[in-house]
Amino acid sequence: MTDAAGAAPFDRLIAACADDWRAYVEHPFVRAMGDGTLPEEAFRHYLKQDYLFLVHFARAWGLAVYKSRDILELRQGLEILKAIVDVEMGLHVSWCAEWGISETELAQLQESRATMAYTRYVLDAGASGDLTDLHVALAPCVIGYGEIAAWLLRQPFLKREGNPYMRWIGMYAGDDFMSAAAAEREWLNARLAGVTPERFAQLARIFRDATRLEADFWRMGLTLAD
Repeated sequence: MTDAAGAAPFDRLIAACADDWRAYVEHPFVRAMGDGTLPEEAFRHYLKQDYLFLVHFARAWGLAVYKSRDILELRQGLEILKAIVDVEMGLHVSWCAEWGISETELAQLQESRATMAYTRYVLDAGASGDLTDLHVALAPCVIGYGEIAAWLLRQPFLKREGNPYMRWIGMYAGDDFMSAAAAEREWLNARLAGVTPERFAQLARIFRDATRLEADFWRMGLTLAD
């Protein structure tokens, strides 16, 4: 689905904040994962805060269920919510354990300011807006992680052998995540098609702000900020 100029509506969202999107996708944290130079403590800090992010990510999809206007939307939100709670969080706990982070430690974590800022922004965008607002605020995560993994796989600096972060890259470049990202992109393209210029500008601001907050999440991991 494309507009009169031949661009898909979601691609127009990216183009509207191209510099912020590039800063997020090509962030120094991301590059350091790619070449294997990211300090392990930085990745552990990211993993811990990403666990807390997942808790609020699940809440956001619960909000998506509430905001749904028909049974198809309701089922979509419920399926994603169940996948996060029943599958993804368990996998994340197991992965944290491999990095020396116990489930007890995860249960006692304090949210960093970057985690609070991003997750509350997403929830506020959904609570104050409609389902499209919520999906747009979630898109830098839902679609962006796949874009990041795909970008890293194209880079000449990527270190494949002996890189402790190749599993992360492979997970988000894998078929399961890419299929979910493609489905979300298709959903957004359908919702964004035909919106008024004023409405598109509003959604573009939400997307830009969420993208900036995602970049702040990377910086939080890199600097070990609380």
